[in-house]
Amino acid sequence: MNIILLSGGSGKRLWPLSNDIRSKQFIKIFKTENGDYESMVQRVYRQIRAMDETATVTIATSKTQVSAIHNQLSENVNVCVEPTRRDTFPAIALATAYLHDVLGVSRDDSVVVCPVDPYVNEDYFAAVKRLSDMAKEGSSNLVLMGIEPTYPSEKYGYIIPGDKEEVSPVVAFKEKPDLQKAKEYLSQGALWNGGVFAYRLSYVLKKTEELIGFSDYQKLFDGYKDLNKISFDYAVVEKEPDIQVLRFGGQWKDMGTWNTLTEAMEEPSIGEVMLNESCENVHVVNELDVPVLCMGLKNMVVSASAEGILVSDKEQSSYIKPFVDKISQQIMFAEKSWGSFRVLDVEEESMTIKVILNPGHKMNYHSHEHRNEIWNVIAGNGKAILDGREQTVKPGDVLYMPAGCRHTIIADTELKVIESQLGRDITVQDKIKYPMP
Repeated sequence: MNIILLSGGSGKRLWPLSNDIRSKQFIKIFKTENGDYESMVQRVYRQIRAMDETATVTIATSKTQVSAIHNQLSENVNVCVEPTRRDTFPAIALATAYLHDVLGVSRDDSVVVCPVDPYVNEDYFAAVKRLSDMAKEGSSNLVLMGIEPTYPSEKYGYIIPGDKEEVSPVVAFKEKPDLQKAKEYLSQGALWNGGVFAYRLSYVLKKTEELIGFSDYQKLFDGYKDLNKISFDYAVVEKEPDIQVLRFGGQWKDMGTWNTLTEAMEEPSIGEVMLNESCENVHVVNELDVPVLCMGLKNMVVSASAEGILVSDKEQSSYIKPFVDKISQQIMFAEKSWGSFRVLDVEEESMTIKVILNPGHKMNYHSHEHRNEIWNVIAGNGKAILDGREQTVKPGDVLYMPAGCRHTIIADTELKVIESQLGRDITVQDKIKYPMP
């Protein structure tokens, strides 16, 4: 089975745990059987592997998310990188061409497209497998999953089926409605459009040739910035006459807001948190190394991270985005392919960062033109290379890299470093990469 997971967006509705680099699907908030926490992308990827160990999983995403994907899954996961954001049709066209031209998937094989961040159980992936089989059989050009709605929602588009059978022809699609329209759609037996669908690979390659003029992966990648922004629903789905919908009545939650996210949390708090006995329906996520105490709160969500602190009524938390859009600041936390970093302090001409490198990983060999750096090793063992000279590093070691010095650090064990950046122009753009010596 071939699955394309669409991983996009910045997830601003889950601020302060999410930011422009750390999207909602990378927040580790779901408790596993061994007591650790996993993110949405880790959970979905694990569930797919449990359902079909041999499935070809490709994550279609922007370049800002690649490091987090490699960090949380592995360096070996298939990633189709969009050079820039161009909505879902170009993303799916590029990923489909990637399957064919790079991974060698046959034009006759079926492909299922899913969002990366629904909260679902195993029956969902059984339905995904069935979608794949139906597409491969070729009974319709497109097969959609229709989610049986639990309430009239204004957040989702709707699919109007032709009958009440488990598999039905599609009569019409409806955009996100107001509440009254949503009630009318439900009375007509409408289903939520969860963005899950399947097709033969050749079908989307053909549509790509018709709408763009070519379907070669390298040509699509090279000319991606010039493609029109258009959704797959608008470009293909709503214009396709030969289309079916498969009903799905199992658990399905869109983890797009704090309200829905807390519904999926198995415990009321994560991190160093205290709730007194008068708290009711309160969820707290604390990523800081300081305690959070809540007393007498009701129907609230509290979240503390390096990005900021949120204290909100659960219903009101759905309206967070316009306020977060006004916040402009340094990214304070990010996961990289080699580990993670957290900003500890920002001054006018300095920035202090805590860096954690995973065992066996290293930073790029690089230099900076406009700043000096100091590394203070506080835990772990490894090696550093400064201007081609290699040396071992251990707790207590201090290394100084003036502007222009080429440097990297390599972790033998988990390595923790306090990095001080000193200069008048401290930006992420001030970085020149070199081949390893």
